[in-house]
Amino acid sequence: MADPAYRVELTASFLERLESIETFLREADAPLAYDALLTMLRDTVIPNLRRFPRMGRRYLDQPPQSAEAIALLGQLPAGAVDGLRVLGSGDDLILYTEDASRATVYLLSIRHHRQLSFDFARLWSRAGE
Repeated sequence: MADPAYRVELTASFLERLESIETFLREADAPLAYDALLTMLRDTVIPNLRRFPRMGRRYLDQPPQSAEAIALLGQLPAGAVDGLRVLGSGDDLILYTEDASRATVYLLSIRHHRQLSFDFARLWSRAGE
């Protein structure tokens, strides 16, 4: 028998990042790119995470190199860093965590692969809201 599907929840920080991506792409006269991003999230990323919540690579498999990112990771609750995963999709990276006890995946942030880092302290405080 197949495992039950996980819920996938979009945190406030993830939605804020989507808004900033939309603004950037509209200002760059590329609104279709934003529509494509939403379609990819709805039709591919979320359904896949519902079935395979651990499909992204562990965030620490390629630890951050900046002192700022390392310091932010150090502010997370004990053990929290181990649950962070990153999923690449096109030019975007999606940071998420899985809560197996609630059968839920929390999408924490999304960013272009060339950005420096995620804002961990702010994201983590919103994951369990």
